[in-house]
This record gives sequence, structure tokens and C-alpha cells, in this order.
Amino acid sequence: MEFNVRRLAADAGTFLSRAVQFTEEKLGQSERTELDAHLETLLNRAESTKQWTEKIMKQTEVVLQPNPNVRMEEFLYEMLDKKIPSRANNHELLGECMIDSGHEFGPGTAYGSALIKCGETEKLLGSAEKELIQSSAINFLTPLRNFIEGDYKTLLRERKLLQNKRLDLDAAKNRLKKARVADARSAAETELRIAQSEFDRQAEITRLLLEGISSTHAHHLRCLNDFVDAQTAYYAQCYQYMVNLQKQLGSFPSTFSTNNNQTGGNSSASVSVPTVPAAASLPAPPPSQASPALNELRSTSGIRKARVLYDYDADSSSELSLLSDEVITVTSVPGMDSDWLMGQRGNQKGKVPITYLELLN
Repeated sequence: MEFNVRRLAADAGTFLSRAVQFTEEKLGQSERTELDAHLETLLNRAESTKQWTEKIMKQTEVVLQPNPNVRMEEFLYEMLDKKIPSRANNHELLGECMIDSGHEFGPGTAYGSALIKCGETEKLLGSAEKELIQSSAINFLTPLRNFIEGDYKTLLRERKLLQNKRLDLDAAKNRLKKARVADARSAAETELRIAQSEFDRQAEITRLLLEGISSTHAHHLRCLNDFVDAQTAYYAQCYQYMVNLQKQLGSFPSTFSTNNNQTGGNSSASVSVPTVPAAASLPAPPPSQASPALNELRSTSGIRKARVLYDYDADSSSELSLLSDEVITVTSVPGMDSDWLMGQRGNQKGKVPITYLELLN
């Protein structure tokens, strides 16, 4: 008990001495021991590293999760050490909406089928986004956060300890200057030597830790490479998903893809898609773009099998209604419009638009 009291009294005396020295320095009433230039440079570099690391972390989190409410919720779950609940992201929600609407309109229709395909791709984009966020959190954000909450806090403790040792040293120098009696001067000189030794030792420890910032930069560089790799994989994945979707939708008749570019005078034609009967609204590809199989069929008036790409409702008794994915027999009739072929399903015959068909070998 007595030892603890003496220890508390000594600590209180040390604290008071440091407070007096700090105040006198601020008021310009006492000299201050300056750190060497190299150590000051290292301290500034460490502080700069901490500030920019925090900014990079914050902005990366904004990029990965733009919704501030969701970021706050995830932060609270981390603070409470609870598992963050799984939720659908925006791409996945859009995908589910498209798929549901596609089934409502009918997966057998061109629009319904397209919505379902787009919805499935949106869900794939959502999954890829989740993988990017998870990978970035593990390989990029976590190491940066570990530096702020671990290594840098250790540096701060040593830096604060160095500051206290400097105040002790300067206080010892002041006491030596004020000592008049020989015994007092001898005691002050001994105290000064001890303070100088402790200050030099702490300065060396702090310097060694600060020089480790170079290793921190090297580690963060590797983490940055991992982040770039994750982004590259993500965008490559997204690009491939969209290219595949584009290919799936690219076989739709040109009428479907040009609705938004038509003028107001053609708005009625846009609404009636995909059952526009007029031959002029289903332009055939120019001869240079026609497939060899179609050119052969036209030149020989032969008979071929064809797969139906999309549903088609006949507009008159001369046309044949079509169902997606069915196989029919087609032939080219001399004098018939080049946009149409003669189709046959069992005993049923009628004109069918070329753009709705895929000739089979």
C-alpha cells in the first residue's frame, strides 16, 4: 500500500513537471529540444500515410457501396460483432423484377423471353458485384484498416512516449540552469544524464518503427495490385455477360431494336411489335449479308427445314402463324417478295417472314 502511494506521488510529480515544461514552451519561456531532421521527416511521412490511407479506405467503401445507409448499417453490425444479413443488391433486384415481368408477359413471347434473359444476366452481374466487394474487403480494405488500427496506433504510443521523454529532458535542463548549490547541481546533472539517455533510447525506438513505413507502403502496394486484379476480373466478367446477352438478343428482328428510334408518325407500328404484318416493316438483309443457305434456297427454289426464332401471329389467311422453337419446312417461290418465304407445317401453308427464321442444314 505504501509503495503504491509513493508510486502515485512520483507519477503525479512527473506529470506536473511535464505540464509546466509544456506550458513554458508554448509561452516561449523555455527552450525546447528539437528532433533531428531525419526523425521529423519520418514522423511527417507516417502522419501523411495515415491520413491518405483513411481517405482511400473511405472512398473505396463509397465506390463498393454507394448507399450511405447500408454502409452505416454494416458498420453497426461490425461494431456489435454480428453477422451482416445477406441482401439482394440493385442488380439482383432488377433481375428478379425483369424475370417476374417476363413470366407475366409470357416466356413464349419475344418481349417476355427477352426480359427473362436480361433478368438472368442482371442477377449474374449482381453476383459478380458481391464477389468484387468481398474480395476487395479481404485483400484491400482489411490490410489498410489493420494498419490504422494496429501499426499506426503503436507508432502513436511510441511517439507520445518520445514527447514525454523530451519534456523530461528539457525540464532536467531547466533545473540544472536554476541550480545554485553544488549538491543541487550535482543531482541535476545526474538527472539530466538519465533523461538524455532515456530520450535517446526512445528516439531510436521511434525511428526504427517509423522506418517500417516503407514496408507498409510495399505491403499496401501488393494490396492495391490485388484490388486492381479484382476490378479487372469483375469488369471482364460483366463485359462477357453483356456480350453473351447481346448475342442472345441480337437475333431479334430489327423491328424490335429500332422502336425507340422511330418518329412519332410510326408510334402505332412500335406498339404493335412483334406482330407487324407489313412486308416493308421486316426488311430482308441485302444480298451481300444474306446467308449462303438462303441464297442457295432462292436460286434453286428447293425445300429446307427452318427453326422459328420468335412467335409470329398471321395477319391474314395468306400467312402462317409461328411458334418459337418449332421446326417448319420453307421454300422460295418465284415472284414472292424477298422478305418472305413459303412455310409449311403439316397441311398448313402460308407466307412467313425470313427474319423470324433460322435455316437448318
